[in-house]
Amino acid sequence: MEKELFEELVESLKEAVEISKGLREPSRRFVVSPPEVRVLREKIGLSQSEFAGLMQVSIKTLQNWEQGRRNPTGPAAALLKIVAASPELAIKSLHV
Repeated sequence: MEKELFEELVESLKEAVEISKGLREPSRRFVVSPPEVRVLREKIGLSQSEFAGLMQVSIKTLQNWEQGRRNPTGPAAALLKIVAASPELAIKSLHV
């Protein structure tokens, strides 16, 4: 079983290299859209200052997200998903 799994992994890596070089089309593609930060902020009724505090980022960073100049990544993107899913719990948990 381990040899079979190893061979599948090696084949997958070869496919990935071919896809990255443009020699093969991916079998599927996932597009992850950045969150609409302004819409989310307005939906939960916070000012830019309050929302920046909730997210622990500067107001300038928040403005860059809202205007599409930058996209939140890593922990900020994860926190935005939490805020979108359960704003009341997120606000209560983060003590805004």
